[in-house]
Amino acid sequence: MKATAIQGTNEPRFDGLRDAFAANFDQGLDLGAALAVIADGQVVADLWGGHGDAAGKRPWGRDTLVNVWSTTKGPVALAIAMLVDRGVLDYEAPVARTWPEFAVGGKQDVSLGDLMAHRGGLPGCGRPVTIEDFYAWQPVVDCLAAMAPMWPPGEQCAYHALTYGHLAGEVLRRADGRAMGAFIAEEIAGPLDAAFFVGLPEAEDGRAAEIIAGPGAHDSVEQAAARPYAAAAYLNPRADPEWANQRAWRAAEIPGANGQSDALGLARIYGALSRGGSFGGHRLLGPEAIAAMTAERFRGLEAGFDNPIAFGAGFMLNMDGLFGPSPRAFGHSGWGGSFAFADPDTGLGVAYVVNRMLGFGDDPDPRRLRLLDALYGAL
Repeated sequence: MKATAIQGTNEPRFDGLRDAFAANFDQGLDLGAALAVIADGQVVADLWGGHGDAAGKRPWGRDTLVNVWSTTKGPVALAIAMLVDRGVLDYEAPVARTWPEFAVGGKQDVSLGDLMAHRGGLPGCGRPVTIEDFYAWQPVVDCLAAMAPMWPPGEQCAYHALTYGHLAGEVLRRADGRAMGAFIAEEIAGPLDAAFFVGLPEAEDGRAAEIIAGPGAHDSVEQAAARPYAAAAYLNPRADPEWANQRAWRAAEIPGANGQSDALGLARIYGALSRGGSFGGHRLLGPEAIAAMTAERFRGLEAGFDNPIAFGAGFMLNMDGLFGPSPRAFGHSGWGGSFAFADPDTGLGVAYVVNRMLGFGDDPDPRRLRLLDALYGAL
């Protein structure tokens, strides 16, 4: 098998990481992907390779963007944390204080912290909705505001795959006046020179890679029917990887799942979070706010699929080596394989983005394991 040519640069101590990245291609696991690592504020690896389309006609470039699915949730959680840092929002306050229409159906005491930790009981809408309703925004937020939660808020955690973004986004819009995509562009991505978009401008559409559903990509959707909380999250509407290849999806704001990014953009964001909230002279938020947004709010079995997970206020907390060996690492992963995280113990911001979606059942993604073993082996 011909070895894949990997583009980009890395410090010599990360040559093994470059080899691990290439191995994912050479073993047929990746078709197009990028990997970036920032250590103590410096770019130490910025790598990419493969193709941005299934036909193999578009080489992956330095500026290629790709839909990162739920890895989007990390920058969204950061946006909320920035408003907490400014005193505009409070994790312990009821959501209804900011969003009065939310205070019906037994949700009057649901805290922002519970909502951000997937404990609010709203993994899906209480009536049939379409993906076009999510694109339109208001039909979904009106439905979520009016419905009763699926369980007593705070008593369980079940993953809010799409609704998370509309819930967090509506809270931010009510508190700040801006939509989530605009806030991220103006307050996070722009200042950090990070290519990360929630709502991709049409002028950037040519940079977007094609999402390709590989083996196992549909497993979670297929398994959701027998599980009521998972069904609410994944079957109303039925999650479809092809959404990401449509202009309507890219143009809309789906803050739970439609972030378009390259690896370096996400690594810059998490590089800031690994070093107290600042990067390149720009402050996003302070260390106390980072401590608040990563304080553990749930650890145990997520009730949608009975998977072990730990959450802060929107961020996945490290568990079972999800983000390497450091117990304080935090970030988020996405459907099919992407992930990004900060490791305050080593000063790392790490991101891996990919266009070939794979599933491995209950086993960890071997691409992620290979990359993290090589990364931490070089430190």
